[in-house]
Amino acid sequence: MNTKLMALAMGAIMLASCGEKKDDATSENQKVQVKITQVHSESIPQTETYTATVESDVKNNISPNASLRIKNILVEVGDYVKKGQVVAYLDETAGNQTEMQVKMQEANIKSAEAQLENQRAEARRMAELYQAGGISKSSYDASETQLKVLEMSVEAAKAQLRALKAQASQSVENNRLVSPVNGVVTARNYDNGDMTGAAPVVVIEETSKVKLLINVGESHYKDLQVGEDVAVTLDAYEGEEFQGKVTVITPAVNATTHTFPVEVTITNTDQKVRPGMFARATVNFGSQDHVLVPDEALVKQMGAGDRYVYVYDAQKGTVSYNKVIVGKHMGKNYEIISGIKHGDQVVIAGQARLADGRAVEVVK
Repeated sequence: MNTKLMALAMGAIMLASCGEKKDDATSENQKVQVKITQVHSESIPQTETYTATVESDVKNNISPNASLRIKNILVEVGDYVKKGQVVAYLDETAGNQTEMQVKMQEANIKSAEAQLENQRAEARRMAELYQAGGISKSSYDASETQLKVLEMSVEAAKAQLRALKAQASQSVENNRLVSPVNGVVTARNYDNGDMTGAAPVVVIEETSKVKLLINVGESHYKDLQVGEDVAVTLDAYEGEEFQGKVTVITPAVNATTHTFPVEVTITNTDQKVRPGMFARATVNFGSQDHVLVPDEALVKQMGAGDRYVYVYDAQKGTVSYNKVIVGKHMGKNYEIISGIKHGDQVVIAGQARLADGRAVEVVK
């Protein structure tokens, strides 16, 4: 009895197993219902947006050429200064000493010039006596030598005077620091009475023009020209756009990052844009024809981040699993750089049960 029961049980299991295999085979051959749409290519502007920090067009570190004590700083951070404006006075002690040396040297020259005139008169007298036979040649030669010595001495004293005057002029310049540009004071590193050191007394930045330095991918090197317009937005002025221009394109590409630096300049007549502001520069590299697909057509591969699209083959009634390179997100569509072509029919619903080569039934 037990043997019969076991045989019946085994038979039931085998029948059930065969039924499951049959059901699985039927499931695999069953067409998956999908919705599709036909995609088209459009001329799409190839724009890229880069972030950067605003920099001044010219930055001047104002310092004396020697370490001196600060007498008075006339400007504060944020002040606007004009070219040639005095921004600080320094200790005048060294300059005063040089001025005294100039006056002493001028007095010495006057005395030397008086001696020289006397010697010239003496030399003329000795020459007359020598011609008349009243003195020896050696006495005449000694007089001429003395004259030449005094002349050289006076010339040397005058040269020293010129050097002292130049030094005095330089001392005056050192004692008075001026701005070489129209700009804004962005740093003040000392107080009155401090000795100057390695840091500049003040920093002045010219802001009538400001610039951004962006790093552009090497694939766009051929697409960019000096003078090209660049749209710039700033976090400080939400909703407002500023016009920039490409002014410098670095001729070398960085071998590590495969980018090249580009300088964008903004005319800043109204002084609204200030150094340090965060900016976004949008560069237009022209237009290209690319396919647009709906958001729902894209499938992201788990764990990889790659994007795929199922393309329907009407003749075979199957779909292919195409890897695509995605560009910009434009409304409810994505720009596709490569992977599908104009006129392809892509699946927009039913992808969960699909695989490459799977037969499908198109529904509306």
